[in-house]
Amino acid sequence: MKHLFLINPAAGKFDHTAVVTEAVRRVFAGRPDDAAEILLTEGPGHAAELARDACRPGDPLRIYACGGDGTLNEVVNGAAGFPNAAVTHYPCGSGNDFIRIFRDPAAFRDLARLADGEIAEFDLIQAGGRLSLNICSIGFDARIGTSIDRYRRLPLVTGSGAYVLSTIVNTVRGIHRPYIIDIDGRVVEGRQTLLCVCNGRWYGGGFNPVPEAEPDDGLLDVLIVRAVSRLTVPAVIGAYKAGRYRDLSNIIAHYRCRSIRVRCGEVSAVNVDGELLLSDDVTFSVAPEKIRFFCPPGAVWRSNR
Repeated sequence: MKHLFLINPAAGKFDHTAVVTEAVRRVFAGRPDDAAEILLTEGPGHAAELARDACRPGDPLRIYACGGDGTLNEVVNGAAGFPNAAVTHYPCGSGNDFIRIFRDPAAFRDLARLADGEIAEFDLIQAGGRLSLNICSIGFDARIGTSIDRYRRLPLVTGSGAYVLSTIVNTVRGIHRPYIIDIDGRVVEGRQTLLCVCNGRWYGGGFNPVPEAEPDDGLLDVLIVRAVSRLTVPAVIGAYKAGRYRDLSNIIAHYRCRSIRVRCGEVSAVNVDGELLLSDDVTFSVAPEKIRFFCPPGAVWRSNR
């Protein structure tokens, strides 16, 4: 079996290349039947390109996204549709949000266990020509999320702290916008604060908007937060962050669907697993492709909703 480690040296607050290389050397020295290769990414899109090129020969392959959620997203985009390949996350980023669906996300740092991981088949979200494994959003939240990196790199700022700083800045700049939203044929019009589309459960360094979302049920869990004032933003965001959307059903609407189209009226920020897209008309749908994702043996990810 070939094991390919794609390291993003720019992920997180320091370059993890030496740490990952030493872990690979130590673990695979005792695995003579496996071959391990390490490649470094050189910029945006490179991880997807490297993953795609590695998958094309058709040999059995396990790919480790060594970075943050953006690196994982790129690897997923490169490997999706290749039945010979499986991917995982060897966390080296600031957020590492997708693997928080597992009860023991720290187990993904145990390379000896991860290398023998079990494979699950997860859905993907198709969004603006890209694939998302975790969560997409548009509106106030997307403007916050796609600005986080500049704050994460500040000294002593955690993932959740960066989200808070970005929230404050974007609150001052304005909260809600007019949207026309088509949810499996049902149209919702009006000013909205944000819309999130969930396949996974965690993002933004600690936000868990739909705790019962399952990444393999063939449906998208969607929250639409109606227009709110600056004074009510803290309370609404607090409930949204903790997955208590039912407590504010007059403000936060929950849908389960296969496709949702959002027309913005102007070019807007779209968050796709933390990566920024710009569009005035975007459709989020359950992708025809699935991704084979491997996790430490015995890992539990069901929400038991």
